[in-house]
Amino acid sequence: MHDPAHRLGFVLLPGCGLMAAGAAFDALRAANAWTDGVRYQPLLLSAGNDDDGALPLPPLADAPPLHGLFVVAARLPDAGEALPPGLDAALAKVDAGGGVLGGIGTGAAWLAHAGRLDGHRCTVPARHAEAVSARYPGVTVSRHLYELNRARATCAHGTASLDMAIAWLGQRHGHELVQQLLMHFGLERLRPSDEPQHASRPAMLRANPKLAEAIALMEANIGEPLSTQDIATLIGVSRRQLERLFKQHLDTLPSRWYLEKRLDHARRLLQQTSRSILQIGLSSGFSSGAHFSNAYRACYGRTPRDERSARAVAWRDAATDTTRAERPGTPA
Repeated sequence: MHDPAHRLGFVLLPGCGLMAAGAAFDALRAANAWTDGVRYQPLLLSAGNDDDGALPLPPLADAPPLHGLFVVAARLPDAGEALPPGLDAALAKVDAGGGVLGGIGTGAAWLAHAGRLDGHRCTVPARHAEAVSARYPGVTVSRHLYELNRARATCAHGTASLDMAIAWLGQRHGHELVQQLLMHFGLERLRPSDEPQHASRPAMLRANPKLAEAIALMEANIGEPLSTQDIATLIGVSRRQLERLFKQHLDTLPSRWYLEKRLDHARRLLQQTSRSILQIGLSSGFSSGAHFSNAYRACYGRTPRDERSARAVAWRDAATDTTRAERPGTPA
């Protein structure tokens, strides 16, 4: 029988922001609506004094007993670098108890650095895969979006952590929960673990200077979008040639990529600033609040207001849960 309070810690290493763990964190909290007898309690933890100023995090050393621990990192450990205080002991304790150890971003490299990935498959951002494989020969490193290998769960970046978390929950609770979570997040499908990461943008853009010019124009004109024809004219190709470039290298149309870029820009502002929803919509190139809301809902399955409200509640509850869990004798 599962412990009703299934605590999963997300320890953010210095230099890694809160949002890197957000997708997996949200999936675990959402799963509580459909899991019978199990309450997932994700906890945000700090590995040191470094924080991003958005939310003070309790240190890993003060964490309650954990059933799983995910390392969230944005860089590789240096050769011979010591692990953050308490991390090695925390990983060992969770591992000895049969819990899951995970890595988000370059988190898998830190697990390998701690000797917790020998004989396992893992993934890191593709640009780091060769270095991690060479440094830790006992670890099999892939360029997949995520890897679920026995009691290890790793993914290449924050957005892939949603697929990883849903797949991991599906292993524990079955296909029906996967479908419920996909509907909850407005996703058409769960990306498989062996789906490859996209080619890194720098390499792709160096090989396709016209595509690089088009993307640079789009990114420089988020608030006042250019038409596909205007972009094609400015970079010296026909509209049809521009559409072929985007289809060949990004598997989408220029207009769709541009819209998603603007919506991604808006989403970050909704999550990270206190600017009004209308201001964010206008600064992201939408002509009205209704236009912004409709486009946002079509892309993410929720309105901008829902996005801001849900994220505020999630982070507030996370801080409350962590504080409550630290108090001796407090029910989970």
